[in-house]
Amino acid sequence: MRHTSMLKRSTLDAGHLMRRAEDLINAASNRYRITVQVANRAQRRRYEEFDSYDDPKMKPVIRAIIEMSDELTQPEIIGE
Repeated sequence: MRHTSMLKRSTLDAGHLMRRAEDLINAASNRYRITVQVANRAQRRRYEEFDSYDDPKMKPVIRAIIEMSDELTQPEIIGE
């Protein structure tokens, strides 16, 4: 029972997150630039969602990686 409660708390496993981050880095022409872009988006999201508690367990940098990798794999999503 304890194991299932931990699964509910974890919305994204670390391996999946690492693959998404790796995809972003591999698609970028400059590793430093994509890292800065992720950090900037995470910072913006942190301030935009300061009053919103949609998913307090998901840190802004994780949300930024997920969003940016979705934009990479799903070009119909409008990115920044």
